[in-house]
Amino acid sequence: MTILSVLDLAPVVQGGTAADTFRNTLDLARHAERWGYRRYWLAEHHNMPGIASSATSVVIGYVAAGTSTIRVGSGGIMLPNHAPLVIAEQFGTLESMYPGRIDLGLGRAPGSDQLTARALRRGLDRDGQDFPQLLEELRGFFAPGPGAKSVRAHPGEGLDIPIWLLGSSGFSARLAGELGLPFAFASHFAPDYLLPALELYRSSFRPSEALDKPYAMVGINVVAADTNEEAERLATSHQLAFLNIIRGRTGLLAPPVDSMDPLWSEHEREIVKSQLKYTVTGDADAVREGVAAIARMTQADEIIVAGQIYDHAARLRSFEILADAIGDR
Repeated sequence: MTILSVLDLAPVVQGGTAADTFRNTLDLARHAERWGYRRYWLAEHHNMPGIASSATSVVIGYVAAGTSTIRVGSGGIMLPNHAPLVIAEQFGTLESMYPGRIDLGLGRAPGSDQLTARALRRGLDRDGQDFPQLLEELRGFFAPGPGAKSVRAHPGEGLDIPIWLLGSSGFSARLAGELGLPFAFASHFAPDYLLPALELYRSSFRPSEALDKPYAMVGINVVAADTNEEAERLATSHQLAFLNIIRGRTGLLAPPVDSMDPLWSEHEREIVKSQLKYTVTGDADAVREGVAAIARMTQADEIIVAGQIYDHAARLRSFEILADAIGDR
């Protein structure tokens, strides 16, 4: 059985508000819990009007409060944007409120553009190379006992909060392997280095207190519907979002269209299709086959699924079809 989880990018749709998004997020999380998904992650992005999860820790608390058993966490927190002490305190608070259910996935990208990075007080001379040092500092705050620490995280100290490293290159893959941490690859939007990164992670893995063997998660997009034609139509919302990104625009998630052909050039089409390479679209049979093929190719221990679908009812149906399709294998 392939372990499935949800990556919610908290889409704000055209005609909707962030308040609508949060209600839909909680509704999807509650359904995902019933359908057997392992975890529900939210991602840190900034200065993007179509993504409402910028205050990631706050939204995690909201989802955890409204669910009972599903693990809730970050996919991820962009650690260089924050003081490690602040993240230790935030996630120590979440773990204290919802014990045994909180995951801390960490990335090293800004999750924003350079101007927004400056507004976040992230030094523009920092390119993520100090991520290992920030990670070591953060892990130190979670370590039990005061030791030689003059600054301690309360709550946070001594709590067993699983830390994941997220990435789309070899940097985090190697670091996760060397530290013996679980690793998640962002192939849902950055597919090119997926297989080399997984190989690097597994080959560099050293057993640790966290893991005795590698544990890899792969991110994909899934758009499922009762027919292949409807799924292809629903998928155009995500394609439109990526088309805007490569044109240097941001905006709210648009409703689906009947055809993308009048809207993009052949060159733009190839770029979007390439970036969304690990997207499975179709009915239950197509989704079952597509997800199984990716699982075989990557030997992933877990697959985390994003679904940028405009209509909330259709989005729920997509995740329900996926859960049923994989569960019936």
